[in-house]
Amino acid sequence: MHLDSITIRQAAYYHPERVVHNDFYLNHFNSMGKDIERFLQVMGRERRYIADSEEENAFTMGLKAAQKVLLEAGLTGEDMDMIVFVSQTPEYTYPTNALLLHHKLQGKHRTITMDSNANCAGMVTSVEQTSRYMQSNPHVRYALVVGCDHSSIHCNPDDEITYPNFGDAAAAVILERSTDESKGFVDSLFYIDSEGSGNITFPACGLSNIYSKDVTPEQLRIRWIPFDGTVCVDAAINDIQELLARHELTIEDISAFCLSQFSLKNIELIQSGLAAPQEKFIYVGDEFGYTGTSSPFIAFQRGVEDGVIKRGDYVFFWSVGAGWQIPTMLFRY
Repeated sequence: MHLDSITIRQAAYYHPERVVHNDFYLNHFNSMGKDIERFLQVMGRERRYIADSEEENAFTMGLKAAQKVLLEAGLTGEDMDMIVFVSQTPEYTYPTNALLLHHKLQGKHRTITMDSNANCAGMVTSVEQTSRYMQSNPHVRYALVVGCDHSSIHCNPDDEITYPNFGDAAAAVILERSTDESKGFVDSLFYIDSEGSGNITFPACGLSNIYSKDVTPEQLRIRWIPFDGTVCVDAAINDIQELLARHELTIEDISAFCLSQFSLKNIELIQSGLAAPQEKFIYVGDEFGYTGTSSPFIAFQRGVEDGVIKRGDYVFFWSVGAGWQIPTMLFRY
C-alpha cells in the first residue's frame, strides 16, 4: 500500500527575553554551601531564557511559536486540519491548550485538536504519531504540532538538579502531506523501560492532594530523585543503528542528530557510541538551558538556520521522557 509522504513544511521556536546566566545559580547554591559548577559543566549550561511568570506561560509561549511558524510558512490557522499541543506543564487541563490555540489562530470547524504529553519525549512522540495518523487519513493536509514546557516556575529552588538546569521556550512544526517520495517521515522506534517511573513526579504530592491543608510548597513542585542520567544512552545508540540498518543507511548518510538537550554528556556519549562526527550533533543547551519537550526541535530549527540541515537531508530526532520512554525518529527534510 502506498503511503503519502509527510514532510516538515516549516519549523520555528520562541523564547522569552529574560536571560539568566550561570552566575546567578552558582551564587544561589553557594549560599547554601553547595558547589554546582562541575554539574553545570557536565550538563553543558551557560545561560537560559526564563519566562516572566506574570506575563508568560506554556500556552502563551506556544502561541507565539505557532504564530511565527504560520507566518514563515505563508499559512494561516484556517489552513490547519489538525492542531496538537504538547506539554508536561500545560497552563490548563480544561480546556485543552490545542483548543485555545485553535481559537487564537482562528481555526476552522473541521480541525482535529488534542493535547499530548509524553514528558520530555512529548514533541518527538507527537510529531511521530501525527505523521503516522496523517498517512492513514488523507483528509489531513496540514498539521500544526506545538511543544512548550514552562518548567522553571515548577522547580524547587533548593534542588540543584532541576532549578539551574531548565530554561523556558517553545517550538512549532507544520507537517504537510506531499506526493514527493524523496522526503518526509521515514520511520521510528520506541524503547520503554518503566523501572525508573518513580524518579520524577509533578506535582510531587499528586493532583488529588494539591488542596490538602498539610501540603507544602515543595510538594507542589517537581520532585526529582537523583538517578544515573546516562541510562538512556545505550537505547539511543541501539535504536539509531537499528533504523539505519532497516533503511540501508550509514552514519555518513545522516546530516544531523537533533537530540534531547538535557545533558551535553549524554550527547557526547551517543556521538562516541555511534562513532559519528561531532559537528553532526546540534547543541543549543548552552544557550537555551534544558527546555524539555521542545529541545530537539529548537536544535533542528537552529540547524536549518545555520545551514547545517538542508532540504533532502536525513535527520534523526531523539528524546527521553521520565521513567523511561525513548522515541527515535528518522526524517528526510
